[in-house]
Amino acid sequence: GEARKRTTKAAIYLPEEPIAPAQRSSPCHEDELLVGHLLFADDVSSFRLIPVPSIAKRKINNLMKKFISILFSTLLTAPLVQAEQDHIVYEGKGGPGKGKHLVFLTGDEEYRGEEGLPMMAKILSQHHGFKCTVLFSLNDKGEIDPNNQKSLTHPEALDTANAIIMLLRFRTWEAPIYKHFDDACNRGVPIIGLRTSTHAFRGKIGGFGKRVLGEGWVSHWGGHKREATRGAIEPSEKNNPIFNGVTDVFGDTDVYEAYPAKDSKILLRGLVLENMKPDSKPSTRERKKGRGINDPAMAVAWTRNYKWPSGKTSKIFCSTMGAATDLQSEGLRRLVVNAVYAGLEMAVPKKANVDYVDPYKPLFYGFNSFRRGIKPSDHALGKVLPAGQKKK
Repeated sequence: GEARKRTTKAAIYLPEEPIAPAQRSSPCHEDELLVGHLLFADDVSSFRLIPVPSIAKRKINNLMKKFISILFSTLLTAPLVQAEQDHIVYEGKGGPGKGKHLVFLTGDEEYRGEEGLPMMAKILSQHHGFKCTVLFSLNDKGEIDPNNQKSLTHPEALDTANAIIMLLRFRTWEAPIYKHFDDACNRGVPIIGLRTSTHAFRGKIGGFGKRVLGEGWVSHWGGHKREATRGAIEPSEKNNPIFNGVTDVFGDTDVYEAYPAKDSKILLRGLVLENMKPDSKPSTRERKKGRGINDPAMAVAWTRNYKWPSGKTSKIFCSTMGAATDLQSEGLRRLVVNAVYAGLEMAVPKKANVDYVDPYKPLFYGFNSFRRGIKPSDHALGKVLPAGQKKK
């Protein structure tokens, strides 16, 4: 509409209840200014008249320009906010992974997967080109809460997953959530399971780790929070492309007791160290009567294939390392990235770029020690993860 020269009084039309076309002014009354107001791009409503005091036409026009600018800014950003409020997506930049979708599943109470996996997703999206979606367990405030074992946000992302990277512990998802996961698995997508994923679920599907990944929960073999882990490549696998560029693997978590399924290919063993320092020596203490703790060392990474009821087969990579603090090891980050390439049957880079995209300072592992008040959007590109609220 337009304001005419003889305008003596201004009016703004805003949508409320629909008004039949016959009830609208056509053409504009000489003392009216017709302004369309859109809540969202697909919500074009009728108008009602709100009389306002007399205002100069120039001021009205300036007001409308500001209004329209704010309106369209809101229209452009609102869908993004809605899409990212319960999960986060990192679109892939140029690289070999372009066109492939990796879905990261977080939800463990202890090892800060909600910090480590977004960092890995940033690396795989920005340095390697994969589209990466990270799903979380949230509380009723929309905050990340790994203690909520029933929650997994936006499971629909799994419907287009080309591979799954998971760090889960004792989840009890409802059937509709689990179905998205089960359907993805039955398509034969590669699965990378880290740390507590050997005991990812509780209840009827609690045997997933043993059945699919090749091992379940047994025990802490090394001293928990006392003895760190040094990775030792299995001699027969030293030329395996999955170790391209991997020269050192260290983790400040302890070695798990693990006996992978017979059809597994052991890649890496974990030397139990004397203490938590990266330069500490392998422990020589006796673990069981007549058996030294590193004689032999436990397997901490292996691969295998698993055939699903659908008849499709998934390539499996499992590591009992992978806490957020473990992933400060460049060698471990590169091993996980290489495992993605190998699982997707892509050529493994000679030395994959695993530099942090944003500053990374994960919290030390432990129960109930996660950052409070953090939302998925806090993991956006270009952000440093806030300290979070203090535990109440």
